[in-house]
Amino acid sequence: MELAIIFLVIAILCAVAVLRELKTKNFFAVAFAGASTLVFGWFSVMTIFSPLF
Repeated sequence: MELAIIFLVIAILCAVAVLRELKTKNFFAVAFAGASTLVFGWFSVMTIFSPLF
């Protein structure tokens, strides 16, 4: 469960990075931060929900 919490923190930080880079109009960084948000968010949600199923 610790791994899921770490992934969730990373996903939240990546989401903050997406918003910050949108303000500076750095779309290359937005793409990478968005992809990281999706990947780490998916892994954290699935790691948390896997014991329930």
